[in-house]
Amino acid sequence: MEEIIYKIATAAIPILFAITLHEVAHGWMANKLGDGTARMLGRLTLNPIKHIDPIGTIAVPLLAVLSAGMLFGWAKAVPVSTRNLKNPRRDMALIAVAGPAANLLMVVFWVIIIKIAMAMSGSGIAKGFIDMAWIGVYFNLILAFFNILPLPPLDGSKVLSGFVPRNVANMMDRIEPYGLYIIIGIIFLSYNGIINISPFFNFIQNLALSLVS
Repeated sequence: MEEIIYKIATAAIPILFAITLHEVAHGWMANKLGDGTARMLGRLTLNPIKHIDPIGTIAVPLLAVLSAGMLFGWAKAVPVSTRNLKNPRRDMALIAVAGPAANLLMVVFWVIIIKIAMAMSGSGIAKGFIDMAWIGVYFNLILAFFNILPLPPLDGSKVLSGFVPRNVANMMDRIEPYGLYIIIGIIFLSYNGIINISPFFNFIQNLALSLVS
């Protein structure tokens, strides 16, 4: 029981911090580009409660960890009104890339925390910070790289839509309502051994190790 409590305690802060900053970054960029929808709805806040999605923040992470030993999820998407944007296709691409960019900045933050904690090695407090920061590095890398995949509704699809021909972008828009089911299906197929997505997580783990070594 104590081990479970420790794992939850060390994982909660970096995971909530990661998904919250990811969405705030989307809203912040949208606000800078002329759409204040997120700001008016109170989404430009670091309060994680405002960003929790029952499926992406709770159900999918639990399903992923219990079924496939993976760790990933997402927060409630920040609303963006494209009619307020001067150049909707370009601006949506910038808004989309802001989320993964925020996660990469957080990777740098957590790497610095690890370096500081390692200098204090020997104390229980230092171990707690190292474990927390390691999860921060790992989870933010997952969010950054997973979200740049060109699968609607992930950020990568919106970035790609800003550069591909209009008919291709329209096709991606039609796929978006089914994107969540595709993601859940990938998790299910991985659990049943039909497909293997462990190379992705192995890549993330190796990258994280190289950054903190």
